[in-house]
Order: sequence, then structure tokens, then C-alpha cells
Amino acid sequence: MNKLAIIGGGGWGTALACVLAQRFGTVSLWMHETDLAATVERTRVNQIFLAGITIPGNLRVTSSLETALHGADIVVSVMPSHVVRVVYTQLLPHLRPGTPLVSATKGLEAGTLERVSEVIRSVVGPAFPVAVLTGPTFAREVAEGKPTAVVAASHDFDLAQNLQQLFSGPSFRVYAGNDPVGAEIGGALKNVIAIGAGICDGLELGHNALAALITRGLAELTRLAVAAGGRPETMAGLAGLGDLVLTCTGDLSRNRQVGLKLARGSKLGEILGSTPMVAEGVKTTSVAIHLATRLNVELPIARQMHAVLNEGKSPADAIRELMSRALRPEAV
Repeated sequence: MNKLAIIGGGGWGTALACVLAQRFGTVSLWMHETDLAATVERTRVNQIFLAGITIPGNLRVTSSLETALHGADIVVSVMPSHVVRVVYTQLLPHLRPGTPLVSATKGLEAGTLERVSEVIRSVVGPAFPVAVLTGPTFAREVAEGKPTAVVAASHDFDLAQNLQQLFSGPSFRVYAGNDPVGAEIGGALKNVIAIGAGICDGLELGHNALAALITRGLAELTRLAVAAGGRPETMAGLAGLGDLVLTCTGDLSRNRQVGLKLARGSKLGEILGSTPMVAEGVKTTSVAIHLATRLNVELPIARQMHAVLNEGKSPADAIRELMSRALRPEAV
């Protein structure tokens, strides 16, 4: 395969384009913003979303979906979850039937409560193989060539294995998986838990509290994933525990930063308005709560984060209520 198209030119999309450019003859990177696409193509740096990283010479940047998708052997989509349906509706006329579609978006769609791969499937129909690419990744570290491991998951395991071979390189190791349900639930809900982790650190609650939150957060990821049709062992891997630990502890985590700033007194609107980056956990929290209600799953941490984000509850009160919940066996 010679040409890769990446749809979405934020930090993660740009980083993927950079690391995968060494695996393909040509990579097209589509950006929604016409001016930004032209600037990045000319300067070879995405100064807004990934400053300081020079993009490879075989990477072409465009704001035209038709141009980006022309001749593409594989399409990777990297965009906020709330625009996936709209963007795929726009790009569908430019896709060749049978082209593999890979979602690197972490989130759930409001209203339908669908995983991103389900949204894609509902738009494109059965003529396209679909996979997800997820795991513990900070865009900047990927673009800098620091060692990274991810999982490509699909119900079509042959597709996952093909992506593993095509995408793996010296600094980017891909594992193949056949549980996209668990992989996507883990990738979505870990962002919610990371907001709680930021709150713990912002309130200076210590390492014990953070370790407890990550561990009980993993229990919530697992309950929701299994109820949605995923497998518990997936949550012990890169898409679950790996991504959860990274997002809850790393300073580059946008969702953790949201929690930190909330705990220190900033208003949510101010936090979100101060950066062009998207913190998926903010939107995902409400969707996850609705999905948990539909599936009759208890998500105490996510519910407290929902109350902080949407109901005006103070971060300190949220932690206090988590600690005062009725006692129970750990495994339940």
C-alpha cells in the first residue's frame, strides 16, 4: 500500500501523520481550517496543535477532502467525537469501496450513545472494513519518535493484523486485537477518570488517593466495557490500563489538566476557552452516564465527575462523597 490519508489535523492527527509517513510513500493530512492547512503545508510545522515538530517531506497537507482521499489505500480518522458523523458523511462520496477505515478518535456520540466505529459504520454501510487504533499515546511523544505501543482492534482480525504490519515501525509498535468494543470503551471512559485524577492532584490529596482512583477507575472501565459487549482482559491491556495510567498521571493529558484547574478554582468555560485542544472527557462524561444507565452499570467516579462538570458540585465534595459511599467487597 502506497498512500495513507489522515482526516483530522489536530495534534494527534499530525503526530500520526509524522510517524506513519515513514511507512507509506505518500501521506495526505486533511485539516478543516483552510488557512491553517495552507500555512502548515508551506511552513512544514503545525504551530497551533504541535509546535516545534517538522513534518516529513512526503506529507501533503490540504483542506480538500477530495484531494486528501484521492487514491488512498487506507484512511485514518482523527477528529473530535462530536463531528465524526458529519465528517464521514462529507467524505463518503470520495471513498473507494473496500478502503479500510481506521478510527483513532476516543469518545462516544451524544444522543445515540454509539462508539465511534459504530457511528462510522452507520454512515458508510457494510462496504468498508473498520478498525480502531487506540492506546496510551501523547501526540508530542509520538511525533518526537519516543517509543510508543498501541493496539489496532477490529472484529476482522485479519484487518487488525494487516494494520499491525503496515503501521509498526522503530518507535511505534502496534499490537493486533479483536475486541474493538472494549478498546473503544476504555479509550473513551479513561478520559473521564483522568479529570478525577487531575482533581486529586489539584487538591493535593496525595499518591494514595491517585492510586485508588486509577484502580477503581479501571473497575468502572471494565464494568462498562463488559456490559457493552467487550472483554475484561482488554481492560488489562494498552486500551484499558495502559491508556488510563498515562492519561491520569501525565502532564500532557488535557483531561487531567481540566481536573487540576477545576480543583484550583477555575471555571469550566474558562478552561475550555483557553486552548484550541479538545478535552474529550468533558463531553464523554454525560454520554457515559447515559450509556451506563441504559446498561444498568454503576459508575460512581464518572457520576461525580458529571456532577462537577454539569451540576456545580465542588471537586472537594465529589471526592468526599466517593469516600463515604456504602462499603462493599472490592470485586463487586
